[in-house]
Amino acid sequence: MGQLVGWARVSGETQNLEEQLIHLANAGCEKVFSSKHSGKEKGANQTKLEEMIGYVREGDTVVVTKLDRLGRSLREVLNTVDTLKDKGVALKALEQPVDTSNNDAFSNAMLQLLGVFAEMERTFIVERTQAGKARTGNYGGRKKIIPLNKRVEIQQRVKAGEKQTALAEEFGVSRQAINLIVKGK
Repeated sequence: MGQLVGWARVSGETQNLEEQLIHLANAGCEKVFSSKHSGKEKGANQTKLEEMIGYVREGDTVVVTKLDRLGRSLREVLNTVDTLKDKGVALKALEQPVDTSNNDAFSNAMLQLLGVFAEMERTFIVERTQAGKARTGNYGGRKKIIPLNKRVEIQQRVKAGEKQTALAEEFGVSRQAINLIVKGK
């Protein structure tokens, strides 16, 4: 049997890891990795998590108090679980019914349900984003500097023989912008 390796994370510098560390020690973890960074702060937290993943070996078990300590979304958690699984490393959540070291049906079902919920979460995020874009009419991209009526005027003036450089100066944009307007873009 391998080593028990703990992973603890809190979202901010002002939060305390102590409770998680006590639970991990009581669970028999011989080594504990920890991070005091928001899940949004990719750099520091990701580096610590990668350090822990690099440390564990086949036969080891990573112990967490809760699965959400492994990432800020179910997708991130499941990616970490898959990475551990690929290395032959089990995962145990002390406060949830997940222990992949036993390879029991209930733990496997819990992980599969988490996968379903992760997919639902992703779908909901996409739907909310699309609904927000439709509601505001903001689909991204830069705002047009020159309104449509002025664009038509520019196209007509270029057709009449005016120089794009002079129009660019007049409208306060680059010659490239005038060229794109002439091309209808």
